[in-house]
Amino acid sequence: MNRLASPAQLRASLIRWALFLVPLTMLLGFASGQLGGDPSSAWFQSLTKPAIFPPPRLFGIVWAVLYALMGFAFALVCAAWGSRVRGRAILAFLVQFAVNLAWSPVFFGQHRIEAALYIIVGMIVLAAITTVLFFRVRKWAGLLMLPYLAWITFAAVLNWQFLELNPDASGAKDAGAVQSFEL
Repeated sequence: MNRLASPAQLRASLIRWALFLVPLTMLLGFASGQLGGDPSSAWFQSLTKPAIFPPPRLFGIVWAVLYALMGFAFALVCAAWGSRVRGRAILAFLVQFAVNLAWSPVFFGQHRIEAALYIIVGMIVLAAITTVLFFRVRKWAGLLMLPYLAWITFAAVLNWQFLELNPDASGAKDAGAVQSFEL
């Protein structure tokens, strides 16, 4: 016998990884979005929106699907015990995911559109590296990362357009509604 694990054991390992990593990835992504700031805030609502800005309800759906795909791709890599690239792919995923989780708090929470643009450009580079490493570990893991890479590239264009259309909004405080009386 020249195998370390049977096909059934390998499938069971993938299922265990997926049952843990897909919900965890989705939970962390959801938490970042919720704790990072409010897209319905007065600050965001006052911004001039780019022409290519999709309907707001679409963002939650897209991110849920993307986080599920990313989590499953990550599970495929984590379950690939025999790959020499596995460790680097895992590290690359964790770094790019941490950068991903930082974007919402910077853009929506701190209202720093320019800093968020730098973050998302870094995220694209890190996600591209992660995707290449995932392809080297498992072809399907790399393929599952492609929609995410495409979406964050689109999101970077949106971020840039928000900055161009709202040059004075970066770093602005969300004062909310103010009522004044004149005597």
